[in-house]
Amino acid sequence: MCGIGGEFRFDGAPPDMTAVERMLPALASRGPDGEGRWQQGPAALVHRRLRIIDLSDAGAQPMVDDELGLAVVFNGCIYNYRELRDELIAAGYSFRSTSDTEVILKAYHRWGTACVQRFYGMFAFALVEMATHTLVLARDRLGIKPLYLAEGPGRVRFASTLPALLAAGGVDTDLDPVALHHYMSFHSVVPPPRTILAGIRKLPPATVRVITATGRSTDTLYWRPEFTRAAADPMSAGEWQERLMAALRTAVRRRMVADVPVGVLLSGGLDSSLIVALLAEQGQTGLATFSIGFEAAAGESGDEFHYSDLVAGHFGTDHHQIRIGASRFVPAVHDAIAAMSEPMVSHDCVAFHLLSEEVSQRITVVQSGQGADEILAGYDWYPPMANVARADAVEAYARVFFDRRHDALGGHLAPEWMLDHDASLEFVAAHFAAPGADTALDAALRQDSLVMLVDDPVKRVDNMTMAWGLEARVPFLDHEVVELAAACPPGMKLAQGGKGVLKAASRGIVPDAVIDRPKGYFPVPAIRHLSGPLLDDVRDALTARPARERGLFRKDYLEELLDTPNAQRTTLGSNALWQLGLLELWLQRIGV
Repeated sequence: MCGIGGEFRFDGAPPDMTAVERMLPALASRGPDGEGRWQQGPAALVHRRLRIIDLSDAGAQPMVDDELGLAVVFNGCIYNYRELRDELIAAGYSFRSTSDTEVILKAYHRWGTACVQRFYGMFAFALVEMATHTLVLARDRLGIKPLYLAEGPGRVRFASTLPALLAAGGVDTDLDPVALHHYMSFHSVVPPPRTILAGIRKLPPATVRVITATGRSTDTLYWRPEFTRAAADPMSAGEWQERLMAALRTAVRRRMVADVPVGVLLSGGLDSSLIVALLAEQGQTGLATFSIGFEAAAGESGDEFHYSDLVAGHFGTDHHQIRIGASRFVPAVHDAIAAMSEPMVSHDCVAFHLLSEEVSQRITVVQSGQGADEILAGYDWYPPMANVARADAVEAYARVFFDRRHDALGGHLAPEWMLDHDASLEFVAAHFAAPGADTALDAALRQDSLVMLVDDPVKRVDNMTMAWGLEARVPFLDHEVVELAAACPPGMKLAQGGKGVLKAASRGIVPDAVIDRPKGYFPVPAIRHLSGPLLDDVRDALTARPARERGLFRKDYLEELLDTPNAQRTTLGSNALWQLGLLELWLQRIGV
Protein backbone atom coordinates (compact mmCIF):
# COMPACT_ATOMS: atom_id res chain seq x y z
CA MET A 1 0.00 0.00 0.00
CA CYS A 2 1.59 3.20 -1.12
CA GLY A 3 1.36 6.45 -3.02
CA ILE A 4 2.49 6.57 -6.64
CA GLY A 5 3.13 9.32 -9.17
CA GLY A 6 4.95 10.09 -12.37
CA GLU A 7 5.16 11.72 -15.78
CA PHE A 8 5.37 10.28 -19.28
CA ARG A 9 6.45 12.37 -22.27
CA PHE A 10 5.63 11.75 -25.90
CA ASP A 11 7.07 14.93 -27.42
CA GLY A 12 10.76 14.04 -27.20
CA ALA A 13 11.40 16.19 -24.12
CA PRO A 14 12.60 14.72 -20.82
CA PRO A 15 10.19 14.56 -17.88
CA ASP A 16 10.05 17.55 -15.58
CA MET A 17 11.59 15.81 -12.58
CA THR A 18 11.23 18.87 -10.38
CA ALA A 19 7.48 18.93 -10.98
CA VAL A 20 7.19 15.18 -10.42
CA GLU A 21 9.10 15.35 -7.14
CA ARG A 22 6.68 18.01 -5.92
CA MET A 23 4.12 15.18 -5.77
CA LEU A 24 5.99 13.36 -3.02
CA PRO A 25 4.96 15.48 -0.02
CA ALA A 26 1.31 15.22 -1.11
CA LEU A 27 1.68 11.42 -1.18
CA ALA A 28 3.63 11.11 2.07
CA SER A 29 0.70 10.06 4.28
CA ARG A 30 -0.04 7.12 1.98
CA GLY A 31 3.51 5.88 2.42
CA PRO A 32 5.22 7.06 5.62
CA ASP A 33 7.99 4.41 5.49
CA GLY A 34 10.16 5.76 2.67
CA GLU A 35 10.30 7.28 -0.78
CA GLY A 36 11.90 6.58 -4.13
CA ARG A 37 12.32 8.10 -7.59
CA TRP A 38 13.41 6.89 -11.02
CA GLN A 39 13.81 8.53 -14.41
CA GLN A 40 14.86 7.18 -17.77
CA GLY A 41 14.07 8.43 -21.26
CA PRO A 42 10.51 9.80 -21.45
CA ALA A 43 9.37 8.41 -18.09
CA ALA A 44 9.72 9.44 -14.47
CA LEU A 45 8.27 7.56 -11.48
CA VAL A 46 8.01 8.46 -7.80
CA HIS A 47 6.79 6.43 -4.86
CA ARG A 48 5.98 6.67 -1.16
CA ARG A 49 6.10 3.33 0.66
CA LEU A 50 3.98 1.72 3.35
CA ARG A 51 5.67 -1.55 4.35
CA ILE A 52 3.14 -4.38 4.37
CA ILE A 53 4.71 -7.21 2.34
CA ASP A 54 8.48 -7.78 2.25
CA LEU A 55 9.51 -5.22 4.84
CA SER A 56 13.11 -5.20 3.59
CA ASP A 57 14.65 -2.71 1.16
CA ALA A 58 14.30 -5.36 -1.55
CA GLY A 59 10.63 -4.43 -1.74
CA ALA A 60 11.29 -0.71 -2.27
CA GLN A 61 9.88 1.16 -5.27
CA PRO A 62 10.13 2.30 -8.00
CA MET A 63 11.13 -1.29 -8.76
CA VAL A 64 13.31 -1.69 -11.83
CA ASP A 65 14.21 -4.92 -13.63
CA ASP A 66 16.97 -4.05 -16.08
CA GLU A 67 17.09 -7.60 -17.41
CA LEU A 68 13.42 -7.49 -18.41
CA GLY A 69 13.57 -3.78 -19.30
CA LEU A 70 10.66 -2.86 -17.01
CA ALA A 71 10.05 -0.38 -14.19
CA VAL A 72 6.94 -0.09 -12.01
CA VAL A 73 5.29 1.81 -9.18
CA PHE A 74 2.38 0.08 -7.51
CA ASN A 75 -0.27 0.88 -4.89
CA GLY A 76 -2.28 -1.95 -3.37
CA CYS A 77 -1.93 -5.63 -2.65
CA ILE A 78 -2.00 -8.73 -4.86
CA TYR A 79 -3.46 -11.30 -2.50
CA ASN A 80 -2.50 -14.32 -4.61
CA TYR A 81 1.05 -13.10 -5.24
CA ARG A 82 2.62 -16.18 -3.65
CA GLU A 83 0.76 -18.55 -5.98
CA LEU A 84 1.67 -16.40 -9.00
CA ARG A 85 5.27 -16.23 -7.83
CA ASP A 86 5.48 -20.03 -7.69
CA GLU A 87 3.97 -20.27 -11.18
CA LEU A 88 6.48 -17.74 -12.54
CA ILE A 89 9.41 -19.48 -10.88
CA ALA A 90 8.29 -22.73 -12.51
CA ALA A 91 8.32 -20.85 -15.84
CA GLY A 92 11.97 -19.88 -15.32
CA TYR A 93 11.77 -16.46 -13.64
CA SER A 94 13.98 -15.61 -10.67
CA PHE A 95 13.12 -13.20 -7.85
CA ARG A 96 15.30 -11.01 -5.66
CA SER A 97 12.49 -10.04 -3.24
CA THR A 98 9.42 -11.59 -1.64
CA SER A 99 7.20 -8.63 -2.60
CA ASP A 100 4.00 -8.61 -4.66
CA THR A 101 5.44 -5.68 -6.62
CA GLU A 102 8.05 -7.89 -8.24
CA VAL A 103 5.32 -10.39 -9.13
CA ILE A 104 3.63 -7.63 -11.17
CA LEU A 105 6.84 -7.03 -13.14
CA LYS A 106 7.37 -10.69 -13.98
CA ALA A 107 3.68 -11.33 -14.62
CA TYR A 108 3.56 -8.44 -17.10
CA HIS A 109 6.64 -9.75 -18.89
CA ARG A 110 5.09 -13.20 -19.21
CA TRP A 111 1.45 -12.37 -19.96
CA GLY A 112 1.45 -8.74 -21.07
CA THR A 113 -1.54 -6.59 -20.14
CA ALA A 114 -3.60 -9.77 -19.62
CA CYS A 115 -1.69 -10.23 -16.36
CA VAL A 116 -4.33 -8.15 -14.57
CA GLN A 117 -6.87 -10.92 -15.11
CA ARG A 118 -4.70 -13.19 -12.97
CA PHE A 119 -4.45 -10.72 -10.08
CA TYR A 120 -6.71 -11.19 -7.07
CA GLY A 121 -6.44 -7.92 -5.21
CA MET A 122 -6.66 -4.17 -5.18
CA PHE A 123 -4.18 -2.26 -7.29
CA ALA A 124 -3.23 0.76 -9.30
CA PHE A 125 0.11 0.64 -11.08
CA ALA A 126 2.17 2.44 -13.68
CA LEU A 127 4.62 0.28 -15.63
CA VAL A 128 7.22 1.44 -18.14
CA GLU A 129 8.62 -0.63 -21.01
CA MET A 130 12.07 0.91 -21.34
CA ALA A 131 12.91 -0.39 -24.82
CA THR A 132 9.65 0.64 -26.50
CA HIS A 133 9.00 3.78 -24.43
CA THR A 134 5.51 2.54 -23.53
CA LEU A 135 3.52 3.39 -20.39
CA VAL A 136 0.96 0.95 -19.00
CA LEU A 137 -1.56 2.19 -16.40
CA ALA A 138 -3.93 -0.24 -14.70
CA ARG A 139 -6.59 -0.22 -12.00
CA ASP A 140 -8.29 -3.07 -10.14
CA ARG A 141 -11.72 -4.40 -11.01
CA LEU A 142 -13.69 -2.46 -8.38
CA GLY A 143 -11.55 0.70 -8.39
CA ILE A 144 -10.47 0.17 -4.78
CA LYS A 145 -7.16 1.88 -5.51
CA PRO A 146 -7.29 5.32 -7.21
CA LEU A 147 -5.34 6.67 -10.17
CA TYR A 148 -5.69 10.31 -11.27
CA LEU A 149 -4.43 11.77 -14.55
CA ALA A 150 -3.53 15.25 -15.80
CA GLU A 151 -2.69 15.73 -19.46
CA GLY A 152 -0.59 18.61 -20.75
CA PRO A 153 1.24 19.52 -23.94
CA GLY A 154 3.22 16.44 -24.94
CA ARG A 155 2.82 14.63 -21.61
CA VAL A 156 0.59 12.93 -19.08
CA ARG A 157 1.08 12.94 -15.32
CA PHE A 158 -0.49 10.45 -12.94
CA ALA A 159 -0.78 10.04 -9.17
CA SER A 160 -2.68 8.29 -6.40
CA THR A 161 -4.28 11.56 -5.34
CA LEU A 162 -5.67 14.64 -7.00
CA PRO A 163 -3.73 17.03 -4.69
CA ALA A 164 -0.47 15.42 -5.80
CA LEU A 165 -1.19 16.42 -9.40
CA LEU A 166 -2.04 19.94 -8.26
CA ALA A 167 1.28 20.07 -6.42
CA ALA A 168 3.10 19.19 -9.63
CA GLY A 169 1.54 22.24 -11.30
CA GLY A 170 0.27 22.99 -14.79
CA VAL A 171 -3.31 21.81 -14.11
CA ASP A 172 -6.47 23.43 -15.50
CA THR A 173 -8.40 24.08 -12.27
CA ASP A 174 -11.59 25.32 -13.91
CA LEU A 175 -14.67 23.43 -12.75
CA ASP A 176 -16.20 20.83 -15.06
CA PRO A 177 -19.90 21.78 -15.50
CA VAL A 178 -20.92 18.18 -16.22
CA ALA A 179 -19.15 16.98 -13.09
CA LEU A 180 -20.91 19.72 -11.12
CA HIS A 181 -24.25 18.47 -12.47
CA HIS A 182 -23.37 14.95 -11.29
CA TYR A 183 -22.29 16.24 -7.89
CA MET A 184 -25.57 18.08 -7.37
CA SER A 185 -27.83 15.41 -8.87
CA PHE A 186 -26.19 11.98 -8.72
CA HIS A 187 -25.84 11.91 -4.92
CA SER A 188 -22.49 13.74 -5.14
CA VAL A 189 -20.98 10.94 -7.25
CA VAL A 190 -18.81 12.06 -10.17
CA PRO A 191 -18.30 8.99 -12.39
CA PRO A 192 -15.01 8.40 -14.19
CA PRO A 193 -13.28 9.68 -16.15
CA ARG A 194 -14.40 13.08 -14.83
CA THR A 195 -13.53 14.87 -11.62
CA ILE A 196 -14.90 18.21 -10.48
CA LEU A 197 -11.78 19.86 -11.98
CA ALA A 198 -11.66 20.09 -15.77
CA GLY A 199 -7.92 19.39 -15.92
CA ILE A 200 -7.86 16.17 -13.89
CA ARG A 201 -9.36 12.85 -14.88
CA LYS A 202 -9.33 9.38 -13.33
CA LEU A 203 -8.67 6.01 -14.92
CA PRO A 204 -11.90 3.97 -14.77
CA PRO A 205 -11.90 0.74 -12.74
CA ALA A 206 -11.08 -2.58 -14.47
CA THR A 207 -9.17 -0.66 -17.13
CA VAL A 208 -5.70 -1.00 -18.62
CA ARG A 209 -4.48 2.02 -20.56
CA VAL A 210 -1.46 1.68 -22.86
CA ILE A 211 0.21 4.90 -24.01
CA THR A 212 2.84 4.63 -26.74
CA ALA A 213 5.90 6.77 -27.43
CA THR A 214 3.82 8.83 -29.88
CA GLY A 215 1.12 9.55 -27.30
CA ARG A 216 -1.41 7.13 -28.78
CA SER A 217 -3.64 5.78 -26.01
CA THR A 218 -5.67 2.55 -25.94
CA ASP A 219 -8.02 1.44 -23.15
CA THR A 220 -9.04 -2.15 -22.43
CA LEU A 221 -11.92 -2.95 -20.07
CA TYR A 222 -10.96 -6.36 -18.69
CA TRP A 223 -13.84 -7.19 -16.31
CA ARG A 224 -17.57 -6.54 -16.11
CA PRO A 225 -20.09 -8.80 -14.33
CA GLU A 226 -23.28 -9.46 -16.28
CA PHE A 227 -25.90 -9.32 -13.49
CA THR A 228 -27.83 -12.08 -15.25
CA ARG A 229 -28.67 -15.71 -14.45
CA ALA A 230 -29.92 -18.83 -16.17
CA ALA A 231 -33.65 -18.81 -16.91
CA ALA A 232 -34.14 -21.93 -14.81
CA ASP A 233 -31.84 -21.44 -11.82
CA PRO A 234 -31.02 -24.92 -10.49
CA MET A 235 -29.81 -23.76 -7.08
CA SER A 236 -31.97 -23.58 -3.98
CA ALA A 237 -31.88 -20.74 -1.46
CA GLY A 238 -29.77 -22.92 0.84
CA GLU A 239 -27.26 -23.62 -1.92
CA TRP A 240 -26.94 -19.88 -2.68
CA GLN A 241 -26.28 -19.24 1.00
CA GLU A 242 -23.60 -21.92 1.09
CA ARG A 243 -21.89 -20.59 -2.03
CA LEU A 244 -21.93 -17.02 -0.75
CA MET A 245 -20.46 -17.97 2.61
CA ALA A 246 -17.78 -20.14 0.97
CA ALA A 247 -16.78 -17.22 -1.27
CA LEU A 248 -16.65 -14.85 1.71
CA ARG A 249 -14.51 -17.28 3.71
CA THR A 250 -12.05 -17.34 0.83
CA ALA A 251 -12.14 -13.55 0.45
CA VAL A 252 -11.47 -12.94 4.15
CA ARG A 253 -8.63 -15.51 4.17
CA ARG A 254 -7.03 -13.91 1.11
CA ARG A 255 -6.98 -10.54 2.86
CA MET A 256 -4.93 -11.84 5.77
CA VAL A 257 -1.80 -12.01 3.59
CA ALA A 258 0.68 -9.57 5.12
CA ASP A 259 3.97 -9.44 6.99
CA VAL A 260 2.27 -7.32 9.70
CA PRO A 261 -0.83 -7.93 11.88
CA VAL A 262 -4.31 -7.40 10.39
CA GLY A 263 -7.27 -6.00 12.38
CA VAL A 264 -10.95 -5.22 11.67
CA LEU A 265 -12.98 -1.99 11.65
CA LEU A 266 -16.01 -3.19 13.61
CA SER A 267 -19.08 -0.96 13.22
CA GLY A 268 -21.43 -3.39 14.91
CA GLY A 269 -23.37 -4.02 11.69
CA LEU A 270 -23.74 -7.42 10.06
CA ASP A 271 -21.03 -6.92 7.44
CA SER A 272 -18.07 -6.11 9.69
CA SER A 273 -19.35 -8.51 12.37
CA LEU A 274 -19.34 -11.35 9.85
CA ILE A 275 -15.72 -10.59 8.94
CA VAL A 276 -14.79 -10.90 12.63
CA ALA A 277 -16.76 -14.16 12.85
CA LEU A 278 -15.07 -15.67 9.79
CA LEU A 279 -11.62 -14.71 11.06
CA ALA A 280 -12.41 -16.28 14.42
CA GLU A 281 -13.68 -19.37 12.60
CA GLN A 282 -10.33 -19.61 10.82
CA GLY A 283 -8.45 -19.62 14.12
CA GLN A 284 -7.51 -15.96 14.52
CA THR A 285 -6.97 -15.13 18.19
CA GLY A 286 -6.28 -11.77 19.81
CA LEU A 287 -7.81 -10.06 16.78
CA ALA A 288 -7.72 -6.27 17.16
CA THR A 289 -11.09 -4.63 16.48
CA PHE A 290 -11.98 -0.94 16.50
CA SER A 291 -15.26 1.02 16.83
CA ILE A 292 -15.97 4.75 16.96
CA GLY A 293 -18.75 6.89 18.40
CA PHE A 294 -19.72 10.57 18.59
CA GLU A 295 -21.75 12.73 20.92
CA ALA A 296 -25.48 12.76 20.24
CA ALA A 297 -27.08 15.78 18.52
CA ALA A 298 -30.71 16.80 17.99
CA GLY A 299 -31.80 13.64 19.75
CA GLU A 300 -29.87 11.38 17.36
CA SER A 301 -27.47 8.84 18.84
CA GLY A 302 -23.84 9.07 17.74
CA ASP A 303 -22.65 5.52 18.39
CA GLU A 304 -23.51 1.85 17.94
CA PHE A 305 -21.27 0.56 20.73
CA HIS A 306 -23.99 -1.76 22.01
CA TYR A 307 -23.64 -3.96 18.94
CA SER A 308 -19.87 -3.69 18.45
CA ASP A 309 -19.33 -4.54 22.13
CA LEU A 310 -21.65 -7.53 21.75
CA VAL A 311 -19.65 -8.87 18.79
CA ALA A 312 -16.27 -8.18 20.39
CA GLY A 313 -17.35 -9.97 23.56
CA HIS A 314 -18.82 -12.92 21.67
CA PHE A 315 -15.63 -13.56 19.71
CA GLY A 316 -13.15 -12.43 22.38
CA THR A 317 -11.41 -9.77 20.29
CA ASP A 318 -8.91 -7.20 21.54
CA HIS A 319 -11.48 -4.44 21.22
CA HIS A 320 -10.88 -0.69 21.20
CA GLN A 321 -13.84 1.64 21.70
CA ILE A 322 -13.03 5.15 20.47
CA ARG A 323 -15.20 8.02 21.75
CA ILE A 324 -14.96 11.40 20.03
CA GLY A 325 -15.87 14.48 22.05
CA ALA A 326 -17.05 17.84 20.76
CA SER A 327 -13.61 19.45 21.10
CA ARG A 328 -12.12 17.10 18.50
CA PHE A 329 -14.99 17.18 16.08
CA VAL A 330 -14.76 20.45 14.13
CA PRO A 331 -10.96 20.22 13.59
CA ALA A 332 -11.50 16.62 12.44
CA VAL A 333 -14.02 17.76 9.82
CA HIS A 334 -11.44 20.08 8.26
CA ASP A 335 -8.73 17.42 8.47
CA ALA A 336 -11.04 14.98 6.67
CA ILE A 337 -11.72 17.54 3.94
CA ALA A 338 -7.97 18.03 3.53
CA ALA A 339 -7.63 14.26 3.00
CA MET A 340 -10.21 14.13 0.19
CA SER A 341 -9.01 13.69 -3.37
CA GLU A 342 -12.49 14.79 -4.44
CA PRO A 343 -15.34 16.43 -2.48
CA MET A 344 -17.22 13.68 -0.64
CA VAL A 345 -20.42 14.63 1.17
CA SER A 346 -20.88 11.55 3.33
CA HIS A 347 -20.40 12.27 7.01
CA ASP A 348 -18.80 8.82 7.21
CA CYS A 349 -15.63 10.53 5.98
CA VAL A 350 -15.13 12.21 9.34
CA ALA A 351 -15.78 8.97 11.20
CA PHE A 352 -13.33 7.01 9.05
CA HIS A 353 -10.71 9.74 9.31
CA LEU A 354 -10.84 9.84 13.10
CA LEU A 355 -11.07 6.06 13.35
CA SER A 356 -8.07 5.66 11.06
CA GLU A 357 -6.04 8.11 13.13
CA GLU A 358 -6.60 6.00 16.24
CA VAL A 359 -6.20 2.62 14.54
CA SER A 360 -2.96 3.57 12.76
CA GLN A 361 -1.28 4.06 16.14
CA ARG A 362 -1.74 0.35 16.85
CA ILE A 363 -1.90 -1.50 13.54
CA THR A 364 -1.18 -1.06 9.81
CA VAL A 365 -3.76 -3.24 8.02
CA VAL A 366 -7.50 -3.68 8.62
CA GLN A 367 -10.40 -5.46 6.99
CA SER A 368 -13.64 -3.52 6.56
CA GLY A 369 -17.21 -4.32 5.53
CA GLN A 370 -17.75 -1.86 2.66
CA GLY A 371 -19.62 -3.05 -0.42
CA ALA A 372 -22.12 -5.53 1.00
CA ASP A 373 -25.09 -3.15 0.70
CA GLU A 374 -24.35 -2.32 -2.93
CA ILE A 375 -23.83 -5.89 -4.13
CA LEU A 376 -26.56 -7.53 -1.99
CA ALA A 377 -29.35 -4.89 -2.09
CA GLY A 378 -29.03 -3.62 1.47
CA TYR A 379 -30.20 -0.04 0.93
CA ASP A 380 -33.79 1.19 1.16
CA TRP A 381 -33.89 2.45 -2.43
CA TYR A 382 -33.69 -1.10 -3.81
CA PRO A 383 -37.13 -2.51 -2.80
CA PRO A 384 -38.98 0.16 -4.86
CA MET A 385 -37.12 -1.16 -7.93
CA ALA A 386 -38.31 -4.74 -7.43
CA ASN A 387 -41.49 -4.67 -9.54
CA VAL A 388 -40.55 -1.91 -11.97
CA ALA A 389 -40.67 -2.79 -15.68
CA ARG A 390 -37.20 -2.87 -17.25
CA ALA A 391 -38.24 -0.12 -19.68
CA ASP A 392 -39.06 2.17 -16.74
CA ALA A 393 -35.93 1.39 -14.74
CA VAL A 394 -34.01 4.62 -15.45
CA GLU A 395 -36.77 6.90 -14.27
CA ALA A 396 -37.50 4.70 -11.24
CA TYR A 397 -33.84 4.75 -10.22
CA ALA A 398 -33.54 8.51 -10.62
CA ARG A 399 -36.68 8.99 -8.53
CA VAL A 400 -35.26 7.09 -5.53
CA PHE A 401 -31.57 7.98 -5.81
CA PHE A 402 -31.03 11.42 -7.36
CA ASP A 403 -30.63 14.32 -4.92
CA ARG A 404 -32.17 16.76 -7.39
CA ARG A 405 -33.81 16.33 -10.76
CA HIS A 406 -32.63 18.48 -13.65
CA ASP A 407 -35.60 20.85 -13.58
CA ALA A 408 -35.18 21.50 -9.86
CA LEU A 409 -31.47 22.07 -10.31
CA GLY A 410 -32.28 25.17 -12.33
CA GLY A 411 -33.53 26.77 -9.14
CA HIS A 412 -30.32 25.91 -7.27
CA LEU A 413 -27.38 26.46 -9.64
CA ALA A 414 -26.59 29.89 -11.02
CA PRO A 415 -27.71 30.16 -14.68
CA GLU A 416 -24.15 30.26 -16.04
CA TRP A 417 -23.46 26.84 -14.47
CA MET A 418 -26.66 25.15 -15.68
CA LEU A 419 -26.40 22.66 -18.52
CA ASP A 420 -28.98 22.62 -21.29
CA HIS A 421 -29.31 18.84 -20.93
CA ASP A 422 -29.73 16.34 -18.10
CA ALA A 423 -26.20 14.93 -17.99
CA SER A 424 -26.80 12.74 -14.94
CA LEU A 425 -29.95 11.09 -16.27
CA GLU A 426 -28.21 10.55 -19.63
CA PHE A 427 -25.29 8.86 -17.85
CA VAL A 428 -27.60 6.50 -15.97
CA ALA A 429 -29.63 5.76 -19.12
CA ALA A 430 -26.48 4.80 -21.02
CA HIS A 431 -25.33 2.56 -18.19
CA PHE A 432 -28.74 0.89 -17.88
CA ALA A 433 -28.87 0.35 -21.65
CA ALA A 434 -25.74 -1.84 -21.69
CA PRO A 435 -26.30 -5.57 -22.36
CA GLY A 436 -27.16 -7.71 -19.33
CA ALA A 437 -28.97 -6.75 -16.13
CA ASP A 438 -32.33 -8.13 -17.24
CA THR A 439 -34.43 -6.65 -14.43
CA ALA A 440 -34.73 -3.11 -13.13
CA LEU A 441 -33.19 -4.17 -9.81
CA ASP A 442 -30.27 -5.85 -11.60
CA ALA A 443 -29.68 -2.62 -13.53
CA ALA A 444 -29.72 -0.56 -10.33
CA LEU A 445 -27.36 -2.94 -8.55
CA ARG A 446 -25.00 -2.96 -11.53
CA GLN A 447 -25.03 0.84 -11.61
CA ASP A 448 -24.31 1.08 -7.91
CA SER A 449 -21.73 -1.71 -7.76
CA LEU A 450 -19.69 -0.48 -10.71
CA VAL A 451 -20.12 3.31 -10.36
CA MET A 452 -21.58 4.62 -7.11
CA LEU A 453 -19.69 2.16 -4.92
CA VAL A 454 -16.37 3.09 -6.52
CA ASP A 455 -16.76 6.86 -6.24
CA ASP A 456 -18.44 7.07 -2.88
CA PRO A 457 -17.88 4.41 -0.17
CA VAL A 458 -14.74 2.84 -1.66
CA LYS A 459 -13.05 6.17 -2.38
CA ARG A 460 -14.07 7.42 1.05
CA VAL A 461 -12.42 4.50 2.84
CA ASP A 462 -9.25 4.72 0.74
CA ASN A 463 -8.83 8.46 1.25
CA MET A 464 -9.51 8.47 4.97
CA THR A 465 -7.47 5.40 5.90
CA MET A 466 -4.51 6.30 3.70
CA ALA A 467 -4.41 9.77 5.25
CA TRP A 468 -2.93 7.91 8.23
CA GLY A 469 -0.91 5.25 6.41
CA LEU A 470 -3.51 2.59 7.16
CA GLU A 471 -4.33 -0.09 4.59
CA ALA A 472 -8.02 -1.09 4.40
CA ARG A 473 -9.04 -4.33 2.71
CA VAL A 474 -12.63 -5.05 1.68
CA PRO A 475 -13.53 -8.76 1.36
CA PHE A 476 -17.07 -8.09 0.12
CA LEU A 477 -15.42 -6.56 -2.96
CA ASP A 478 -13.44 -9.64 -3.82
CA HIS A 479 -14.34 -9.91 -7.49
CA GLU A 480 -15.49 -13.50 -7.14
CA VAL A 481 -17.89 -12.46 -4.34
CA VAL A 482 -19.20 -9.63 -6.54
CA GLU A 483 -19.71 -11.97 -9.49
CA LEU A 484 -21.61 -14.41 -7.30
CA ALA A 485 -23.77 -11.66 -5.81
CA ALA A 486 -24.54 -10.33 -9.30
CA ALA A 487 -25.85 -13.73 -10.36
CA CYS A 488 -27.92 -14.31 -7.21
CA PRO A 489 -31.69 -14.01 -7.85
CA PRO A 490 -32.97 -10.53 -6.89
CA GLY A 491 -35.65 -11.89 -4.56
CA MET A 492 -33.07 -13.60 -2.39
CA LYS A 493 -31.16 -10.36 -2.01
CA LEU A 494 -34.27 -8.30 -1.19
CA ALA A 495 -35.56 -10.77 1.40
CA GLN A 496 -35.64 -9.82 5.10
CA GLY A 497 -35.50 -6.12 4.30
CA GLY A 498 -32.35 -6.42 2.15
CA LYS A 499 -29.26 -8.64 2.09
CA GLY A 500 -31.59 -11.56 2.83
CA VAL A 501 -29.27 -14.20 1.41
CA LEU A 502 -26.42 -12.88 3.58
CA LYS A 503 -28.55 -12.69 6.71
CA ALA A 504 -29.76 -16.25 6.23
CA ALA A 505 -26.24 -17.50 5.55
CA SER A 506 -24.95 -15.77 8.70
CA ARG A 507 -27.31 -17.57 11.10
CA GLY A 508 -25.27 -19.61 13.53
CA ILE A 509 -22.10 -17.70 12.64
CA VAL A 510 -22.98 -14.19 13.86
CA PRO A 511 -25.18 -13.52 16.92
CA ASP A 512 -28.86 -13.22 15.94
CA ALA A 513 -29.09 -9.83 17.68
CA VAL A 514 -26.72 -8.40 15.06
CA ILE A 515 -28.53 -10.03 12.14
CA ASP A 516 -31.97 -8.87 13.29
CA ARG A 517 -31.03 -5.34 14.36
CA PRO A 518 -32.26 -2.28 12.42
CA LYS A 519 -29.90 -1.19 9.70
CA GLY A 520 -27.26 1.21 11.00
CA TYR A 521 -24.46 3.38 9.65
CA PHE A 522 -21.57 5.48 10.92
CA PRO A 523 -23.69 8.13 12.66
CA VAL A 524 -22.22 11.63 12.81
CA PRO A 525 -25.15 13.71 14.12
CA ALA A 526 -23.27 17.02 14.17
CA ILE A 527 -23.10 17.04 10.36
CA ARG A 528 -26.68 15.93 9.81
CA HIS A 529 -27.77 18.69 12.22
CA LEU A 530 -25.48 21.66 11.53
CA SER A 531 -25.01 24.16 14.35
CA GLY A 532 -22.34 26.08 16.24
CA PRO A 533 -18.79 26.39 14.91
CA LEU A 534 -19.28 23.97 12.03
CA LEU A 535 -22.31 25.88 10.77
CA ASP A 536 -20.25 29.06 11.06
CA ASP A 537 -17.51 27.49 8.96
CA VAL A 538 -20.00 26.42 6.29
CA ARG A 539 -21.53 29.90 6.23
CA ASP A 540 -18.10 31.52 5.98
CA ALA A 541 -17.06 29.25 3.10
CA LEU A 542 -20.23 29.88 1.10
CA THR A 543 -20.02 33.65 1.53
CA ALA A 544 -16.25 34.02 1.18
CA ARG A 545 -14.75 35.91 -1.72
CA PRO A 546 -13.70 32.81 -3.72
CA ALA A 547 -17.25 31.45 -3.45
CA ARG A 548 -18.78 34.77 -4.53
CA GLU A 549 -16.42 35.01 -7.49
CA ARG A 550 -17.15 31.42 -8.48
CA GLY A 551 -20.90 32.01 -8.23
CA LEU A 552 -22.00 28.39 -8.37
CA PHE A 553 -25.35 28.76 -6.60
CA ARG A 554 -28.36 31.00 -6.93
CA LYS A 555 -28.30 33.67 -4.25
CA ASP A 556 -31.90 33.12 -3.17
CA TYR A 557 -31.36 29.38 -2.76
CA LEU A 558 -28.19 29.90 -0.74
CA GLU A 559 -29.89 32.41 1.53
CA GLU A 560 -32.80 30.02 2.07
CA LEU A 561 -30.46 27.22 3.15
CA LEU A 562 -28.43 29.46 5.43
CA ASP A 563 -31.60 30.81 7.07
CA THR A 564 -32.87 27.28 7.82
CA PRO A 565 -29.69 25.14 7.81
CA ASN A 566 -31.31 21.85 8.76
CA ALA A 567 -34.66 22.11 7.03
CA GLN A 568 -33.82 20.80 3.56
CA ARG A 569 -32.79 17.20 2.96
CA THR A 570 -31.89 15.44 -0.26
CA THR A 571 -33.81 12.38 -1.47
CA LEU A 572 -31.59 10.09 0.61
CA GLY A 573 -31.70 12.28 3.70
CA SER A 574 -28.44 14.22 3.44
CA ASN A 575 -28.25 17.81 4.66
CA ALA A 576 -28.61 19.99 1.52
CA LEU A 577 -26.61 22.85 3.02
CA TRP A 578 -23.74 20.53 3.92
CA GLN A 579 -23.58 19.34 0.31
CA LEU A 580 -23.02 22.91 -0.92
CA GLY A 581 -20.77 23.86 1.96
CA LEU A 582 -18.57 20.80 1.62
CA LEU A 583 -17.92 21.58 -2.05
CA GLU A 584 -16.81 25.13 -1.28
CA LEU A 585 -14.78 24.08 1.78
CA TRP A 586 -12.94 21.54 -0.39
CA LEU A 587 -12.34 23.90 -3.32
CA GLN A 588 -10.98 26.57 -1.01
CA ARG A 589 -8.85 24.02 0.83
CA ILE A 590 -7.08 22.98 -2.40
CA GLY A 591 -6.66 26.62 -3.39
CA VAL A 592 -9.06 26.78 -6.31
